[in-house]
Amino acid sequence: MVHQQRSQARLSPSSDTEDMAMLLAPRLAYFTAVARTEHVTRAAHELNVPQSTLSRAMARLEADLGVELFARHGRTLSLTPAGRTFLASAERALGEIRRAADEVRADADPATGKVAFGFLHTMGAETVPGLIHAFRADHPGVRFSLVQNYGEAMLEGLRAGDLDLCLTSPVPDAPDLVARRLDEQKLRLVVPADHRLATRRRIRLAEAADEAFVTLEAGYGLRRITDDLCSEAGFKPKIAFEGEEAETLRGLVAAGLGVALLPPPAFPRPGVAELTVTAPRAVREIGVAWLNGHPDTPPVAAFKKFLLSRRGTLLT
Repeated sequence: MVHQQRSQARLSPSSDTEDMAMLLAPRLAYFTAVARTEHVTRAAHELNVPQSTLSRAMARLEADLGVELFARHGRTLSLTPAGRTFLASAERALGEIRRAADEVRADADPATGKVAFGFLHTMGAETVPGLIHAFRADHPGVRFSLVQNYGEAMLEGLRAGDLDLCLTSPVPDAPDLVARRLDEQKLRLVVPADHRLATRRRIRLAEAADEAFVTLEAGYGLRRITDDLCSEAGFKPKIAFEGEEAETLRGLVAAGLGVALLPPPAFPRPGVAELTVTAPRAVREIGVAWLNGHPDTPPVAAFKKFLLSRRGTLLT
């Protein structure tokens, strides 16, 4: 009785549900074994624990819940109505735990595990499919969860544990992240096909100082690079339109709504001309990033090693 009163005092009706769950969770497997065998001795043998340990655990479980889960009949037990209700939920909870354990083990399997991989929209048409195709030549069973987004969103995905690795630009410099430069990509000044500059092959960016620009929204890495390059060329770009995806910007340029600094397209786009920028040097660095100190599963470690082996050839 004293023990029961102490247990109830420890978990009063006003106690947090989370605290109750943490207290009960370790005893669920014990309870379901006793409920299934209807015998403490047989359940103890099955679980490979002392009978006294199991008996005390069941007594504490009933005391903490404040209800009797078992009716005692000598050495055998049977579930009370409350016990049957609790058993159904306990079995569902243990089933979810088993499924979660199976899932994380499967994701970490060297041959068939999963890599959560983020990358920029501009790398989705050719670069990333080509990388995964090459990687799977030696790792055919590895699965990928692919996320396309802008750079800052992917870095937050790393921090939140939603991504294992990401390809991004600019290459981040943050104490909680590890980043490695893999390659660089030339940026071109994209103008409408009927633009006064469309017959040129090369251009100094300063020659576009009076043009209206279409750019990605603030916060995107390419937008920051565009602003920096224009500043280096001696002007602040006049922004006519902002978007979220590079090919949309090409469409706006083709419609005559401005010019843009963009990486090469996956496929030629009609209605535009793409000029090489000779000054300043118009490139963006592409790097791979991951969370500092975060342990890698075997498939993530293998893909990371593969990406690092592609330094200087990522975009070829």
